[in-house]
Amino acid sequence: MTSTASQNQSGIKHLALYHYDGCGFCAMVRRQAQQLGVELELRNIRSDRSHYTALMVEMGRGTVPVLHITYNDGEVQWMPESSDIISFLSANFKL
Repeated sequence: MTSTASQNQSGIKHLALYHYDGCGFCAMVRRQAQQLGVELELRNIRSDRSHYTALMVEMGRGTVPVLHITYNDGEVQWMPESSDIISFLSANFKL
């Protein structure tokens, strides 16, 4: 993640977005992250089957976007729904 520690208010270590290129909701999330200067590891479920498999194992469905959040303390959170992801990014990262 390229954001500085002062921008990250929640002890977030790493963010990965499960997505695919033709997904409009995914594009909205990527656009918001870009506007906030947040770097996301992009995990394309259509070009890499292992990403799709990981998503199915953890979420029980292949619907994207899903944000995979790793906190500094090692806690992991999976967040589906573009509106929730956008709200999370906006609340935790400042320009």
